[in-house]
Amino acid sequence: MNLQQPPQAESSYERWGAMCATAMSDALFYPARGNLPGQSPRVLRITNPPPSHSLLSKVDNQDQLFSLAFQILEEGVAHRAFPGVSIAVTHLGKLVALKALGKFTYDFDSPAVTTETVFDLASVSKVVATTTVAMLLFDHGLLDLDAPLAGIVPEFAGEDKRRRDVTLRMLLAHSSGLPAYEKLYLRAATRDALLQETLSVPLKHDPGVHSEYSDIGFILLGLALERIAEQTLDRFCQREIFEPLGMIHTTYNPPASWKSRIPPTADDQAFRKRIIQGEVQDENASVLDGVAAHAGVFSTASDLAIFAHAMLRADPFIVRPETVTLFTRSQSSPAGTSQALGWDTPSTPSQTGCHFSQSSFGHWGYTGTSLWIDSERQLSVTLLTNRTWPDCSNQAIKEVRPRFHDAIAEALGASR
Repeated sequence: MNLQQPPQAESSYERWGAMCATAMSDALFYPARGNLPGQSPRVLRITNPPPSHSLLSKVDNQDQLFSLAFQILEEGVAHRAFPGVSIAVTHLGKLVALKALGKFTYDFDSPAVTTETVFDLASVSKVVATTTVAMLLFDHGLLDLDAPLAGIVPEFAGEDKRRRDVTLRMLLAHSSGLPAYEKLYLRAATRDALLQETLSVPLKHDPGVHSEYSDIGFILLGLALERIAEQTLDRFCQREIFEPLGMIHTTYNPPASWKSRIPPTADDQAFRKRIIQGEVQDENASVLDGVAAHAGVFSTASDLAIFAHAMLRADPFIVRPETVTLFTRSQSSPAGTSQALGWDTPSTPSQTGCHFSQSSFGHWGYTGTSLWIDSERQLSVTLLTNRTWPDCSNQAIKEVRPRFHDAIAEALGASR
């Protein structure tokens, strides 16, 4: 297949089934790390971006420029909205803020958070990993947004004929009709068993008519992307996204040597019966061996700044500008949705605050993480916390985040 050809408008269920048959011939599922059985990995690039693509740092006067924004974060720590926080801000092609505050936990002798602290991104994984994989495959003519999921993952079809109408576009836009979330980990003890359970989750709505943010849909999207790429999600991301961008502190399943740099996210006495540190907080992702399309990536604020810089540049070495525009534009249907393809856009009221433009895009993470990018202002803001420590009941970050975003934008000269 010529990887330089544009995507073809091919959406036939039968034709996609034939195209993807080789990717499913050896086994229903496959190990959490590596290539599909009998397959060689697709390699979409052979060189890394040239040095000119790197993000320039200009943080010398950050404490003065962003004094109000940092004060808001200090108050958040003091009022226990989160134990610690690490942030990065890029503006006009430069890193203008990189700051860390607080500690790993609320204990007096807990380690301090630094700019090198690695956080569980939770659902920010959906854009940094999964959606970017979809963008890359689309760029190289390997993914048709209107292809039916059941043509790539036939096990999804089932007896409900509506399931054959669910497309990859719907999964990305959270309009597939699948429910938001299910505690699949309570009835599945292994990766294969949980994927089987996911494949059998019934539709809650007709496909394409209702918007409902769905982890279930993204788990299935990840399965489809792995089959198209002929490689597991973590391997593909490492080879095609993280390594080429120089995101050296970004990975699924961080090695044990990183544990001392990763704050705990939960004292999980209900399911895993241990403190969750250095492993994914999300229970379904945990049963999926830490590699899932909806959660599982760990990263630093500085690495996410690099990623945001690449999205702002719409760098054709990573993803074509037209593809960035397509995936980050709010969908016209279902009515009232703020979802783009994988990405989210501002809604009302919005956690983005008052100043991000309507064309901005980003994502939130359950553990208290967020990444928001505004191409009009050439601005990105990364906010990483472990607000779920010691449990997930604390929602105070919802008050802190928009105030922080506003303070950043106003420091850079935004007007209401």
